[in-house]
Amino acid sequence: QVQLVESGGGLVQPGESLRLSCAASGFAFSSYTMNWYRQPPGKERELVASISRYGVSKNYADSVKGRFTISRDNAKNTVWLQMNNLTPEDTAVYYCNVEKGTRHYWGQGTQVTVSS
Repeated sequence: QVQLVESGGGLVQPGESLRLSCAASGFAFSSYTMNWYRQPPGKERELVASISRYGVSKNYADSVKGRFTISRDNAKNTVWLQMNNLTPEDTAVYYCNVEKGTRHYWGQGTQVTVSS
């Protein structure tokens, strides 16, 4: 079955960086666009970044453009989210996601807290 396992979250100060990882299994990883979502406290889940099957096309939410970079390695079935210049507004649970047909699959999430 599809499994997505996120890691790399933590507590950082404003201006610092984190790199999130998502290890995928149970499906043909290279055949699917991969996404990172986040859910801030008390808010709805939002799409942060997407990367096409071979990494040619990347899309970002306006709020993270220029600070976050999504990447993938199809040989390792892994997708990353490099987050630089973090602000308190980036505090959220971050989720790895894949859409297969009409179904969304999610990881368990990793907490990112940005605070001084």
